[in-house]
Amino acid sequence: MSFQSPYLEKVYEKVQQRNAGESEFLQAVKEVLESIEPAVLANPAIEKNGIVERMVEPERFLVFRVSWVDDNGQVQVNRGFRVQFNSAIGPYKGGLRLHPSVNASIIKFLGFEQCFKNSLTGLPIGGGKGGSDFDPKGKSDMEIMRFCQSFMTELYRHIGPNVDVPAGDIGVGAREIGYLFGQYKRLSNSFENGVLTGKGLTYGGSLIRPQATGYGLLYFTDAMLQKAGDSLQGKTVVISGAGNVAIYAAEKAMELGAKVVTMSDSTGWIYDGEGIDLNAIKEIKEVRRARLTEYKNYRPNAEYHEGKGVWSVKCDVALPCATQNELNEDDAKALIANGVKAVAEGANMPSTLEATKLFVDNKILFGPAKAANAGGVAVSALEMSQNSMRLAWTREEVDSKLHDIMVNIFNNSYAASVQVGHEGNLVMGANIAGFNKIAEAMIAQGVAY
Repeated sequence: MSFQSPYLEKVYEKVQQRNAGESEFLQAVKEVLESIEPAVLANPAIEKNGIVERMVEPERFLVFRVSWVDDNGQVQVNRGFRVQFNSAIGPYKGGLRLHPSVNASIIKFLGFEQCFKNSLTGLPIGGGKGGSDFDPKGKSDMEIMRFCQSFMTELYRHIGPNVDVPAGDIGVGAREIGYLFGQYKRLSNSFENGVLTGKGLTYGGSLIRPQATGYGLLYFTDAMLQKAGDSLQGKTVVISGAGNVAIYAAEKAMELGAKVVTMSDSTGWIYDGEGIDLNAIKEIKEVRRARLTEYKNYRPNAEYHEGKGVWSVKCDVALPCATQNELNEDDAKALIANGVKAVAEGANMPSTLEATKLFVDNKILFGPAKAANAGGVAVSALEMSQNSMRLAWTREEVDSKLHDIMVNIFNNSYAASVQVGHEGNLVMGANIAGFNKIAEAMIAQGVAY
């Protein structure tokens, strides 16, 4: 790895030494440091104040045991995490992920990315992330409740409306947030509804929150296309995933005039040349919690394929909305060969570094995750604002604010790319725009911070 800046070279070498084997975290750090190099070279105060080496080291990283009892009376043990990465511009903010793949590397990569994503929203929130290797699939409601209560019994002492505000992520939806909030309320003896976001509407939640990441992704994608003199109208869109982000990305894409032809889950993927039947997807995934193999029961002419293959479908717009590193170099080559015009990341870091480089080098409109999927945390911050003011905004008010935030994220990322002489490189632009705001706050607050 080679940098023009000896300072960044030294910082990255130390990160590799301290975090050996943590491939996801190292990948995220490498991508960011490469992108922000022009900003670092242009501002000697960054090195003087040790900003980058402080930014790549979490302020606090919590690891704890989560013991719970299953329906058979057996004690189960999982590992819980919370990384409080950077609070320079506000309280830590970021979701909780429940998935067997969760480990220290993934939590740190997510928390690091969250710092820049939250900065880009323009809202006063710092970066954090958490979760556990607990797998909610196949568990009963009572088992999930007992796990969540045990998890919060440790976490509650480290969070608060002005300290750290967790939310949902993979495996954590309204049900899990409800159990977590109930336990927090019991332990803290207070109704602090600003301590968690993604709550139910009856106890401080915000309208549009479930849809926010997917809707925001399409608002960002549309802004990219409009800047290029185009739009989503009439475009063919391929989407990976069939969870919350993918479903509402598909919904908004259709509202904006596009045709969505693919979705996927952990076992396979579907192709529907007539356009995905979203009502069928919602019933399969949100109501019945079943597999996409059942989609053909609703649309007999659709195709179901085992394994992976979404990116082999000819399309105008590709939206990876499943998980990290799902879109590799070969996938990127296939998309480019098939004439893709725009790629925007709905999941966190779904494209490998090699795939991202191909998109940027081939002048494909590319929206990196920290910018394109910031809609979820943006509406979470709007939920915090509503909680603080003890009021609730209408669906239209929240959606309008979300739209404005996503368009501003695009505009600020684009402007930053122009400023450093790489017009249209939104990977560089988003990282620099997010970084500069955090760096300025850290310098202002002194080294003791």
